[in-house]
Amino acid sequence: MICAFFGHRNTGEDIASRLREVIINLIENNGVDIFYVGNQGRFDGIVRRVLKEIQTEYSHIEYRIILAYMPVKKDEWYDYSNTVYPEELASVPRKFAIDRRNNWMIKRADFVVMCVSHNTGGAAKFKKIAERKNKKVINVIE
Repeated sequence: MICAFFGHRNTGEDIASRLREVIINLIENNGVDIFYVGNQGRFDGIVRRVLKEIQTEYSHIEYRIILAYMPVKKDEWYDYSNTVYPEELASVPRKFAIDRRNNWMIKRADFVVMCVSHNTGGAAKFKKIAERKNKKVINVIE
């Protein structure tokens, strides 16, 4: 089973413990063993850190950082050893790449974990898309 993550760019650190609870529940009770996360914004950073910590306890899980486009600056590559760059994104203009990457993630996911506190912005947009596609959506702040 696969889980994807989406959240507001400016998410606070206070969601880390709730996020950890949700991920552990998905592993233990829903058979999720693969996690997809992006590389933009604070929410993605929190998710990556929590997954890395949890992986020490649940060594069978895998997480992949799904790139929307190839990083331009060398320092953008730090700690991205688990990256995936979907082939179909190679020809997508950078302006549309994050939306395409997010759709790519939703298409493959069984579960979608969100951190959505308001109905505007990209995270809210992809929450609605995931719900329309009948994915099991969990909002960590509800």
